[in-house]
Amino acid sequence: MTISVVILAAGKSSRMGSVKQLLPFNNSTFLQAAINHALKSKAENVYVVLGANSEIIRKKISDDYVSIVQNINWHEGLSSSIISIINHLENLKEEPDALLIMLADQPKVDSNYINQLIALSKDNQQAIIASTYREINGVPAIFPRKYFKMLSNLKGDKGAKKLLNERLADVISYKPKSAEILIDIDFPEDYKNLIKKTL
Repeated sequence: MTISVVILAAGKSSRMGSVKQLLPFNNSTFLQAAINHALKSKAENVYVVLGANSEIIRKKISDDYVSIVQNINWHEGLSSSIISIINHLENLKEEPDALLIMLADQPKVDSNYINQLIALSKDNQQAIIASTYREINGVPAIFPRKYFKMLSNLKGDKGAKKLLNERLADVISYKPKSAEILIDIDFPEDYKNLIKKTL
């Protein structure tokens, strides 16, 4: 079973007030840290979807083993980035069996957690594996290929949340040992609190 990782990093970060993907974190940046964890995982390939500020961000990515996918419709929300990667995969000679979708602003998601999701997916190859936070399913999540068409029809800024939570599919919820793993960083105060905890 082949599983590829896609890191969604196309947003404008308007709530943060700066380019969130490039915020310093652990001697790196949010996005580069996510890339490093994905590359260290048991996934076969790593993709990054860029949109807003893509030229600036692209220059800061320091790994040749990552494939960049450009989302020209990034202003249409998170779903447009998912559609961009699905369209990209359809043009490849061989699509992966499943796709693990993660965000660039979940800095606590590491290779160990990614591998936990991958292991569960390999034991349940026809099911979606979703991370559960406060009883709500979200990303990181793994989608088998049979759901790619459904992902390509998503709309708006909710990403795959409806697919993960409204029983439209066979979803296995996975709750990490620590809820902090799934915290995303949206506002300057979130970032300040994160840095305080990691010092």
